Amino acid sequence: MLKVKFDEKKFFFCFDTMDFSSILLKWYASNARELPWRNTTDPYSIWVSEVILQQTRVAQGLPYYYRFMERFPTLQVLANAPLDDVMRVWQGLGYYTRARNLYYGARQVMDEFGGRLPSTYLQLLKIKGLGPYSAAAVASFAFGEPVPAVDGNVFRILARLFGVFTPIDSQAARREFFNLAQELIPHDNPGAFNQAIIDYGALQCTPKSPQCSICPFSEFCYAFQNNLVNSLPIKGKRIIPRDRFFYYFMISHQGDTFIKKRTNRDIWHSLYEFPMVEQSKLLNSEELVKMISGVELFQGAEVVVLHVSDVIKHKLSHLNIWATFIILEIDKPPYILLSNYIKLSVNQLHNYSLPRLIDSYMAAEPVEQYFIKQK
Repeated sequence: MLKVKFDEKKFFFCFDTMDFSSILLKWYASNARELPWRNTTDPYSIWVSEVILQQTRVAQGLPYYYRFMERFPTLQVLANAPLDDVMRVWQGLGYYTRARNLYYGARQVMDEFGGRLPSTYLQLLKIKGLGPYSAAAVASFAFGEPVPAVDGNVFRILARLFGVFTPIDSQAARREFFNLAQELIPHDNPGAFNQAIIDYGALQCTPKSPQCSICPFSEFCYAFQNNLVNSLPIKGKRIIPRDRFFYYFMISHQGDTFIKKRTNRDIWHSLYEFPMVEQSKLLNSEELVKMISGVELFQGAEVVVLHVSDVIKHKLSHLNIWATFIILEIDKPPYILLSNYIKLSVNQLHNYSLPRLIDSYMAAEPVEQYFIKQK
């Protein structure tokens, strides 16, 4: 039985772990979402789904899952594919490090594990791209290992239910919530438990406006009983996004333009972009003209500016990108441009994986008019 006791300062309770899991699984039996990766125990399919769903809602990630699995149906196919193909399929989903880690993780499995994902949580943690959450998901869903998959949904549910005030973005919280979930997870059906608690956080115990009135745990929920639902979980210091200012040059020469792969350790690694100069602030018109005249790529060429876009704000989790697109025409590309960039027609850009910022701009603006073949 679930037991409850009060004192003057706090509301305390204790759950029998069997009661907790049985109530949760009963709810799940009537409310589970129908998702394709739940109809398989194939560890590769589960791994792909979990990587896609990191930082991504199910509705947004689902079409990418289908597209990814159609192009890379097995771990072997993924490991043998060019990285550019992987990035192209991932294009638009964001958080591109996930795609690179998945790709290099697949190659690691081929090299070190004979092409088969290991079957235990601790071994899975050795694979690049498999962190504690995704390793636990694969271990429990595919191999039935009783290890909790603890994500933001689980933090929220357990913090509210058990009155945990440890900031969830602290190292202490990771251990505390993992250990608490480890006590609750049933050993006979860990996969269903992990799926159930994830769905419970996504559908019932949501970040905003949770359905407490029909929650089967409301009578025993610390947050609900103490009017703290909107206060838990506790988050530590809020990260203030840093501003960066990108100036992209869409260079027109005989109807073609130029792009280059990002290879530095920064955002959008392995994606392609137009020549770009980063500044420390937004430039006014006079500063913009001076900056263009000083760009090394244009030295020795006659440059005509055709169009300057409005400033576009692109938000990332830790950055605000302020982007300006400058379309310009040159009479003769300098050697440094020809030797360091790919020259191609605008119509070929879709064959390359671009950051969502550039892809969205290209879709919204009729830039083709500036890339008519010169006679």
